[in-house]
Amino acid sequence: MFNFVDLAIAFTIALVSSFVLTYPIKRFSIWVGAVDFPNNRKIHKKVTPRLGGLAIFLGALLGGLYLFPRHEHMPEIFFGALVIVITGALDDRFDIKPIAKLTGQLVAASFLVSSGLIIERITIPFIGMIDLGFFSVLITVLWVVGVTNAINLIDGLDGLATGVTTIALVSIFIMAIIDGQLIAASLSIVIIGSNLGFLYHNFYPAKIYMGDTGSNFLGYMVAAISMLGLFKNIAFFSFVVPIIVLAIPIFDTLVAIVRRAYNKKSIMTADNKHIHYQMIRAGYSHRQTVLIMYVFGAVFGGLAILFSTVSTKFSLVVSIFVLFFLHIISELAGIVLGGKRPVIDYLRKLKWKIHRKRDSRDSI
Repeated sequence: MFNFVDLAIAFTIALVSSFVLTYPIKRFSIWVGAVDFPNNRKIHKKVTPRLGGLAIFLGALLGGLYLFPRHEHMPEIFFGALVIVITGALDDRFDIKPIAKLTGQLVAASFLVSSGLIIERITIPFIGMIDLGFFSVLITVLWVVGVTNAINLIDGLDGLATGVTTIALVSIFIMAIIDGQLIAASLSIVIIGSNLGFLYHNFYPAKIYMGDTGSNFLGYMVAAISMLGLFKNIAFFSFVVPIIVLAIPIFDTLVAIVRRAYNKKSIMTADNKHIHYQMIRAGYSHRQTVLIMYVFGAVFGGLAILFSTVSTKFSLVVSIFVLFFLHIISELAGIVLGGKRPVIDYLRKLKWKIHRKRDSRDSI
């Protein structure tokens, strides 16, 4: 079962390794020319190294080597991660074409499929378990590629993708502990540690970016870990829980797809209309935007844990809260109702009334 001392040691190894390795990797990035130049789509103002994902990968690897989790799917998970990291590193240095990046993601996903790590069935509230049959491979590939790109898309502000994935993995770790999923807990804890070690260098103002090396690796690993833990447990509402955990990146990705389709642009076309950019345009500072996204990430993580433990009847209530908080994010970013904020304005008025009543009560 769980040895929490070993988990704590692995976490520390990953954290310290990632923190220390970021220094030479930053110099290496500059030496090989893997740097991010400012342009009209980005908000940073100076040339910044962007191979930081190597530190996250190596930190997690060293922490994982200490735990050395034995599992039938581990070799394929590792080789898939290696393909993802190499693909991301090539993109960080040479800006390879989207089709080349997609090919790398598909190859990584194929490793998981070949090992038998596939989403065979999903459990949907009020409907029950659905066996995917022939479509299981397709759904698995779509899940891996989709989550990988979702994390990549939110990597637009200093520390944002690092923090959001850390919060998501903390939620998955807690659910894995509750359900006795040792492998999912082990992989989660080393990536959490590695992320936090890197976050010291990556938080605003960032000294180095994780680049596609990091965002693709994190997305791939979150997708794989969720299949090991959340999708594999039929006691969970397996279709909904991982989506709630990753509500922010998934929601941002869906909004981006709709926006680009509406504007008759390719869904692969990069832009600066993501939720985090919109929040900055709405008047929030860089740091405030990242912290707000962290808070919402923690809220969705908590709702996912709650969703996985409550009865079917109360899961509907949790689902309503998920939709409510997604609407709040949309209002903050000004992407709904023409920029109007009726719900937020109402909550502010309600807060003001409560404070006023409290003050009047105290003055009596």
